[in-house]
Amino acid sequence: MAPHPTPATLPTRPFTIAEADDAGLDRPRLSRLTADGELRRMLNGVYVPAYLADSIALRCEALSLVVPSDVFICDRTAAWLHGATGALAPGEHLDVPLVSMFRASDAGRLRNPVAANGERRIRPSDVMELHGLRVTTPLRTALDLGRLQRTADLRLAGMDAMLRLGLFTHHELLAEVRRFDRQRGVVLLRELARRADGGAASFGESALRNRWWDAGLPRPRTQIPVEVDGVVRFYLDMGLEEWLLAAEYDGEEWHGEEQTEHDESRRRWMASERAWQIEVFEKRHVFGHHQDAEQRLRRTAAAARAMFERRRTFT
Repeated sequence: MAPHPTPATLPTRPFTIAEADDAGLDRPRLSRLTADGELRRMLNGVYVPAYLADSIALRCEALSLVVPSDVFICDRTAAWLHGATGALAPGEHLDVPLVSMFRASDAGRLRNPVAANGERRIRPSDVMELHGLRVTTPLRTALDLGRLQRTADLRLAGMDAMLRLGLFTHHELLAEVRRFDRQRGVVLLRELARRADGGAASFGESALRNRWWDAGLPRPRTQIPVEVDGVVRFYLDMGLEEWLLAAEYDGEEWHGEEQTEHDESRRRWMASERAWQIEVFEKRHVFGHHQDAEQRLRRTAAAARAMFERRRTFT
């Protein structure tokens, strides 16, 4: 009887379930090797040895195994390929979502079991080649994310993540919105494109900034640098420097006990030494039917503005 394949005998590149079968690796063992951390599943039906570092080229190589030659990659899959992982929903990186791939609207509807797919109106200038794959450009990807995702928060986070790549400007994003007039999702896109900001460092920060706008506050600055003795020591997530007002989002993933103590210390220092008012938000404050972010932001902003007016009166 032939020995079971080991990771050393498997391809040193992305491979499909069919290729694993050809190598004598059945699905139960494929699942065990994945659970043991020897392999990781990059896409539905595509695996890669775990020791291979993630890269754009590796992602494209994996996609090329399942993507027909006459389609283009778009939406969250395109964002993933461009390196904007912040466009994914929270926790989505832990699963393997369907590939977003489409045909041009005059080429017929695509049907593929690993894909969220169909047909879409597209211009030649909207598509580029990335390691042999046809992918929507960063700008077109941002516009599609901004009008087609499930929620307003996902739409804004997607545009924020694409802007953060630095491959197009906010002005260019706004200038392209009008081309989608009378198309699906354009009404909300008009507003969210205005709110978009590449300074958001996480999905939670994007969602909190949505609440900020919904509270009727002026456009915030993101990633406000704080200098101590002439050196930038840390950044505030978002705020209005003139009012000494800031809002910060403490995500569960990055806030262990040590980080929490550090954040509390710097916020106390900002309040006592710099007179900043900093409102801190967690997941429960920003999401769900009982979120209170807008009310808290209005209340804190009113206090900060009153303090600003008093300072201006006495100077």
